[in-house]
Amino acid sequence: MYKIRPCLKMHNLKSMAEKKKKVIVGLSGGLDSAVALLLLKKQGYQPIGLTLKFNSQQSRESVNQARKNCQKLKVPFKTLDCRQEFKKQVIDYFSKLLKQGKTPNPCIVCNPLVKFKALFNFASQQNCQYVATGHYARIKNGQLLRAKDENKDQSYFLCLMRQNQLKRIIFPLGNLTKQEVYQIAKKEKLGSVIQQKESQDLCFKLPKLAANPGTIVDSQKNILGRHQGLHEYTVGQRKGIKLSNGPWKVTGFDYKKNQLIVTNKKNDPLLSKKEIALTRTHFISGRPKQKSIKVKAKTRFNQPLASAKLSLSSAGPASRLIFDRPQKSVAPGQWAVFYLPRRSGAKTDDGEICLGGGMIK
Repeated sequence: MYKIRPCLKMHNLKSMAEKKKKVIVGLSGGLDSAVALLLLKKQGYQPIGLTLKFNSQQSRESVNQARKNCQKLKVPFKTLDCRQEFKKQVIDYFSKLLKQGKTPNPCIVCNPLVKFKALFNFASQQNCQYVATGHYARIKNGQLLRAKDENKDQSYFLCLMRQNQLKRIIFPLGNLTKQEVYQIAKKEKLGSVIQQKESQDLCFKLPKLAANPGTIVDSQKNILGRHQGLHEYTVGQRKGIKLSNGPWKVTGFDYKKNQLIVTNKKNDPLLSKKEIALTRTHFISGRPKQKSIKVKAKTRFNQPLASAKLSLSSAGPASRLIFDRPQKSVAPGQWAVFYLPRRSGAKTDDGEICLGGGMIK
């Protein structure tokens, strides 16, 4: 039997009787959620597989694959139509920020507002206490921790969750590496899921926005050319800037004048920021009492954690993040996610605690 090691113990599941409880498992048709389902079944839970339908572009193959894996494991399989809520909370949100020339992150808002909301609602209908997914993250004492496999850690996308939600969530893959998960899937022959590619693309069709032409300028506001819309660019981007004497990179935007600001200097300090303003600041376990705290933070999913100080406003969701060293490609609309630094002397497998996050202004 495969063991989930200390991962499930983090949920304070103390007895075998508790392990017999039903759990709703979100299934995408991919490798990770399939292995999560398998591990829960082997641990004595009574899982129910649930695939959430978000949009018409969702692959019929992925839904069928989730169904096949449930059939193989003799687990009930259900689907739930979430298209209307997904459009309202994710696609419309994404389109709104794009029109403003910002770089939104749909996964961060989807998790609390659509995905886990739907899982919890379905769990209540089925009299299930727990829900589970194939996310690479860990939970301990109601706190969100980074995964053992730091290259696959997905706690960044979970920064808007609440502590009372975490107490009902199981992440079976939190203490496993991607390679271990792959080997489990291969050994158990979980259908063609083991051959599916990793996906980093949007799970919905990008909304087509009307052109909104404006000027391309340098830091001195010298006009260099024209653009067809700020929504086509993000900070640090080089592709699509058709100017001579390049390569050129985006350093920022003047939203009022609809101007795209660029540079062709390789190490232009405007490409990095040491201090950033945040809005919609959220804390998973409640707002700290201190006005400023030392944190580790990142401004994009695939960035390493960097040391910083988080300064909070006296009231409201505004905050400022001051890094020890400048950070590259800080894009408005993206999310800065902050973590409590690992304590001195802590075990090497104790992941940093995710405190929450804020949207970059």
